[in-house]
Amino acid sequence: MSIDSKMLTAALERVAANARKASDELCAADGALGDGDLGITVSKGFTEASEAALPDDIGMALLEIAKTFQRVSSSSYGTLLATGFMAAAKLSKGKTAIAPEELPTLVAAARDAMISRGKGQLGDKTVLDSMDAVVDAIEATPASDMIAAAIAAAGKTVEDYRQKPNKLGRARMFGDRSIGLPDPGQLAFLRIVEGLHAKERDHISSVKPERPTEGSRQ
Repeated sequence: MSIDSKMLTAALERVAANARKASDELCAADGALGDGDLGITVSKGFTEASEAALPDDIGMALLEIAKTFQRVSSSSYGTLLATGFMAAAKLSKGKTAIAPEELPTLVAAARDAMISRGKGQLGDKTVLDSMDAVVDAIEATPASDMIAAAIAAAGKTVEDYRQKPNKLGRARMFGDRSIGLPDPGQLAFLRIVEGLHAKERDHISSVKPERPTEGSRQ
């Protein structure tokens, strides 16, 4: 089954609904290591994107989503998401539909563009690690199982990196004190891909943020 603009809008609606449910959770996770507004960025961005009139051209539709995040948020996460959507838009321009088999290439392009824009590296405990894991997971997965594979990979990334220190962004200032805490960006990406699963579905994973111990905040 090909993915057209209408299916993209439906997916955005599901992601937006899940992002709104997860907003407080993401703000709490971000508050432990950053500004505490990540949930607002993600929920507002996807909500407005889901309400936009997307053109039939998939590339232009993805570009409109990117513009939405540029409009609603000046945060680093919002900027990175916009960058990722723009990279995928370039590869999809002129198409009215894309095949599921193209998704690994699009996610990889978004990952690479975000690495370049944010000057991050794989292993820094960021959303980039989540995207990399998802690319690997869906490359060899049938279309019908891609979403489940992406959710599993994103969830595993959060847990694999929980016991590692953050090495990029504001969170890096906490150093070893970030060990034991989920990276907010990775957690947000998990909630985003979970939203793709099914309409009105509650969070599938049990990943939970934790507050830093007394004195861990600067």
